[in-house]
Amino acid sequence: MTRYEPAIDVAAIRAIDTHVHVQSDSTGRRSLPDELLAAMDAYFGHASRDLTIDELADYYRGLKMAAVVFTVDARTMFDHVPNSSADIAAGAARHPDVLIPFGSVDPRTGADAIALARSLVADSGVRGFKFHPTVQGFDPSADEFRPLWAAIEELGVPIVVHTGQTGVGAGLPGGYGLKLRYSNPMLLDDVAADFPGLTIILAHPSVPWQDEALSMAAHKANVYIDLSGWSPKYFSPALVRQAGSILQHKMLFGSDFPALTPERWLDDFAQLELRDAARPKILKDNAVRLLGL
Repeated sequence: MTRYEPAIDVAAIRAIDTHVHVQSDSTGRRSLPDELLAAMDAYFGHASRDLTIDELADYYRGLKMAAVVFTVDARTMFDHVPNSSADIAAGAARHPDVLIPFGSVDPRTGADAIALARSLVADSGVRGFKFHPTVQGFDPSADEFRPLWAAIEELGVPIVVHTGQTGVGAGLPGGYGLKLRYSNPMLLDDVAADFPGLTIILAHPSVPWQDEALSMAAHKANVYIDLSGWSPKYFSPALVRQAGSILQHKMLFGSDFPALTPERWLDDFAQLELRDAARPKILKDNAVRLLGL
């Protein structure tokens, strides 16, 4: 299997979408149970957008963008083996001009998660890891996960961690048993403090904990925020204000495709009252620096 190596011409792209889900792999395995994926499509009000890795590459190439692509490994929570992070990385290796692969491991598998994380970096070339505490059913501040954070810190790659409300399980009885409290960003404050060499990207506006996320990004040099999963027209005034001022170097464009398309996100982002100097940082420059491009 070819190991991924980036070949992105930064000057030729207009943006980097730092949050893109790959829902299926070459074997047909899907990221989450079909019932959950269908419920998500209904919640966000669109038909299925289950693009293959090659289709995603063509899509973002046509937009003159690069994209960070990943799945979520929640095998323990749902007794469901997800699509393969190694397969995603192999697909990205076919399109290194436009795709950047992140891996995902299930923290609840303990030592196996650590071994898989190391293999995905060494053998597949993934450039970071994606976690979703609510979907994976774990408290990121718990002591049992400290060895995983230490291992990823040692690997020298960032993590992107879902925060706030989630569309997964939304509208289903009991939210499909998923607990939102695991995605309070303050649970990651301990992680950021105890592992200062680990770059943590708080994914999404952290509804209903937006102020906590802003405080963390202002306080800790290793904490960033991606702005995916919500149309910018729904951003809180505090988020818009700080994205255009004191945290403009900490904000990252992300769509959360397929939940939201990058075109929709960018159209609404253009309507925000932001300083012109902040826009290129949010759309591309901050991600270039963070991802080492």
